[in-house]
Amino acid sequence: MKMFPNGITGFYGPGGHNPPQIDESLFKQIGYSALSRHGGKVIEFQAPQYPANYYTVHAEMSDSPFFILLNEHYPFLAFASAVEYGSIQFMDIPALHEDFSPFYRIMSAAELGKPFNLSLTRGSEIRRAELEQITFWKPETIGQIIYNHWD
Repeated sequence: MKMFPNGITGFYGPGGHNPPQIDESLFKQIGYSALSRHGGKVIEFQAPQYPANYYTVHAEMSDSPFFILLNEHYPFLAFASAVEYGSIQFMDIPALHEDFSPFYRIMSAAELGKPFNLSLTRGSEIRRAELEQITFWKPETIGQIIYNHWD
């Protein structure tokens, strides 16, 4: 799967080019099962709420709170130590990779922290509506494209 498929930002143009939707019930099932298997627990599950374009699972393992993020349109999953409006601190949790990787592409903190520039969208499926949002919001990293709070 391409890094920037149509609708990855949560925006897409008219004309029947709507991106797919993630299966919420499958994500819940995998998340609860994975955390339980590792002695963790779900504190809160949150479906994407405008303007966020991702699911959020507030979780805890070994008395350490963290977040599991999943883009609402594509199977790009990430872990974070903090999630606030406009600011996400990505992290890696290798212990959970085996549980999620058969279903989702696990994005590393290093990958999400890479600098973003428009040249990275060449050859991608990103449409005009998304390019307009990217130009307006000026994301600095790849993570800010895939997980954002744009309105």
